[in-house]
Amino acid sequence: MGIAVALIVLALGSVLFHFFSPWYFTPIASNWSTIDTTITITFWVTGLVFVAISLFMAWAVIRYRHRPERRADYQPENRRLESWLLVLTGMGVAAMLAPGLVVWADIIKVPQNAQVVEVMAQQWHWAYRLPGQDGQLGTVHSRFVSDTNPFGMNPADPHGRDDILLASPELHVPLGQPIKLLLRSKDVLHNFAVAQLRVKMDLVPGLVTYSWFTPTRTGGFDLLCEELCGVGHFAMRGRIVVDEPAAYQAWLGQQRTFAQGQDRPKGDVAAGKALYAACAACHGANGEGNLALNAPKLSGHGAWYLERQLRLFKDGARGTHEKDVFGKMMAPMAAMMADDAALASVVGYIATLPDAPAAATLKGDVEKGQQRYATCAACHGADAKGIAATNAPRLAGMSDWYMARQLKNFRDGVRGAHAQDHHGAQMALVAGMLADDAAVGDILAYINSNPR
Repeated sequence: MGIAVALIVLALGSVLFHFFSPWYFTPIASNWSTIDTTITITFWVTGLVFVAISLFMAWAVIRYRHRPERRADYQPENRRLESWLLVLTGMGVAAMLAPGLVVWADIIKVPQNAQVVEVMAQQWHWAYRLPGQDGQLGTVHSRFVSDTNPFGMNPADPHGRDDILLASPELHVPLGQPIKLLLRSKDVLHNFAVAQLRVKMDLVPGLVTYSWFTPTRTGGFDLLCEELCGVGHFAMRGRIVVDEPAAYQAWLGQQRTFAQGQDRPKGDVAAGKALYAACAACHGANGEGNLALNAPKLSGHGAWYLERQLRLFKDGARGTHEKDVFGKMMAPMAAMMADDAALASVVGYIATLPDAPAAATLKGDVEKGQQRYATCAACHGADAKGIAATNAPRLAGMSDWYMARQLKNFRDGVRGAHAQDHHGAQMALVAGMLADDAAVGDILAYINSNPR
């Protein structure tokens, strides 16, 4: 009797939990309400079957419980029962599959007026490409992929010169406009999923998959990779922002095209040397850094990384947090860079400086640090020399005291919290794995133990 009561309570409790649970679908923000309907139908079919089986089991436990005067009757076949089970099971399966087939027919039928957006996934980042004024995306190929051409744009294709390339994980789309997503991956299997938009589709290396949706309300919605793609999978996050059409056009007008990116001013080393004079007062004549002035080593860093950090300081995305004391000191210095040409020139000059490894100042458990660094190596490389494709700067031979401070800043929310510091936000998630200062010291001790 106790087992029968437990089965009944389990069935009724599950039903009540479903109806009164605070956890349910996120409010929909696209045209795909039919997906919710399909899932609801599945819940009803499976829920009724679950309740029916649970109650039947409870009845069977009571009806056929052990009694001394009774003997079990062996009945290997029951055509009537089997026929009923066949019919009812077939009806239940059809009730679950038929709506899904109808919805799938809509998913693969993209509206003619849909705006095309290419989504590119890579461990552990999102990037986007939009057609320019000609309304046509240029061709791409893996042989063209490089640090300066991460999309693999074909430089000989005129249709690609006006394509808009977004290295940011944030994509804006206009309200009420159907959006067709062309999905491709540069490395492993990923999955594009936005819960509020009810969009979910795999990105398969070597293929271009697609999906579409029509946003029905403005707002920002989290984009997640819902396919385990490596140790940094949890940090592979993006954002889809739905704007009013006018706001979307204003945002679109601020984005760079492929041609503009290729035609950016080249660095003038002579001009960069003059600009660097102000930097040298803290960072040293050879960019070697100065612990007493809290200025890290610059020589040896990739130009792409130094330029990005200077832009973050200039744009207020870094060095504005009340606890970032030394970042606030750097912000006005970065503001001295008047334009893109000045930025390119100063980082170009820094690239010519001698790269002498910074002296180690921290101690820690190298063996523990090696274990912890396995996660870091996925982006920064096994040799800690950085990988531009994963937006990860060089660590080996750089100022360990500075890296320790930045890891703590990321962990404590001092750095990486600004909405425009997309890569910093990702690093903040990873730094959250470091429980204490000892863990930070162990990782840096291991990095210091490697040949430079």
